[in-house]
Amino acid sequence: MQDTDISIFNELYGIIKDRKENPVENSYVCSLLDHRKGIDKILEKVGEESIETILAVKSGKREEIIYESSDLLFHLMVMFVAEGITLEEIATELQKRRK
Repeated sequence: MQDTDISIFNELYGIIKDRKENPVENSYVCSLLDHRKGIDKILEKVGEESIETILAVKSGKREEIIYESSDLLFHLMVMFVAEGITLEEIATELQKRRK
């Protein structure tokens, strides 16, 4: 299996983190991070995207699975930034589980 360049994850995480530290008007990320509901708004989005990903898998439509999974990963990254969790911490945990 060929290794895929996954630097987009680091790039996207960096953009989300920058939006948290340097808010930008009309930014979707900022609207989530600064929502009056706080973390609950981000969790609602994670839940919504999880359900949409499940439904896409059930439909068997590959393009929908990729699209909805991308939304889910994006919103998980927003949640990580909001909670101060780094991608390195996630990678470390996954490495611990590797047998």
